Amino acid sequence: MSTFFKQIYRYTRPRAYRHNENLWPFCRITRASTGDITQLRYKGQLVPLTDWHHRFSGDALITATGPSINEMDFAGLPPMTVVGVNGAYALKDRLDFQLYIIVDMSFIDRRTDVVRAIIADPTLTLFTTLHGIARIIDRFTLAAVCCRLALIEDACYRIYQPRVPGDGVGRHFGQKPHIRFSPDHPDIAFTTDIRSGIFDAGTVVFWALQILLYLGFTRLYIAGLDMTNFHQPRFYETDHDKLPSLLAEKFASIIVPAFTLASEVLHHHGVEVKNLSLNSALSSDIFEKVSFDDAFQD
Repeated sequence: MSTFFKQIYRYTRPRAYRHNENLWPFCRITRASTGDITQLRYKGQLVPLTDWHHRFSGDALITATGPSINEMDFAGLPPMTVVGVNGAYALKDRLDFQLYIIVDMSFIDRRTDVVRAIIADPTLTLFTTLHGIARIIDRFTLAAVCCRLALIEDACYRIYQPRVPGDGVGRHFGQKPHIRFSPDHPDIAFTTDIRSGIFDAGTVVFWALQILLYLGFTRLYIAGLDMTNFHQPRFYETDHDKLPSLLAEKFASIIVPAFTLASEVLHHHGVEVKNLSLNSALSSDIFEKVSFDDAFQD
């Protein structure tokens, strides 16, 4: 976005709206009465958005990107919906992805080879933010997008609405039946209705859990949720192309309480979660650990 438009935006809006400055004046949105964005025009082009409301049931596999992925033989995976995040598309020759989630803008910027392959896959539905859609269109063009696009929002950074301060989440959202807060960390939240935004906790898997609960799945398996040895490359990386990770510094203060909250909400809604990474730093008190072979034995 040009500096000229940024300056106009900054001088005509309060600081709480600053997260929209790269979208204005190029984005035009229409919201449903439920709060979700149902129509998007970007730089004059109508961007097709898929309707993702409660379309699924049964089991789903979330493929995160920890090194333990390399130890799993996916040939034994029974039929189920497969959900990828970030660089998990490297498993395309072994897994049939139906859903995909990318909310890290630096991943779109720095792993263009992976993103290009994802958006070229017509069998996929890609969940990403409006900033993600804008980046994809700017880099690859709308014509290059063959996958379906599902637009999601960070609950604290909704489009053309004021930012919710990180230390004010509990005060801002108050008592809403679809939002649960961590009892010991009132600024960590989990939603059961993603139409009004999804809560972040430093990892895309936390987004995935909120999305998949809303979509209707009742049992979730998570592969590659190691949360340890953060200095090591992800399963699809090498030491030469490894992207930086902030998970180590967020693990104890944000990630553990966030996944603890997610576990409680999912259990309350009858959703079973299995962590297929036996050496995961997340304890079995959060998600039961089970080996891939034991999880899917005949």
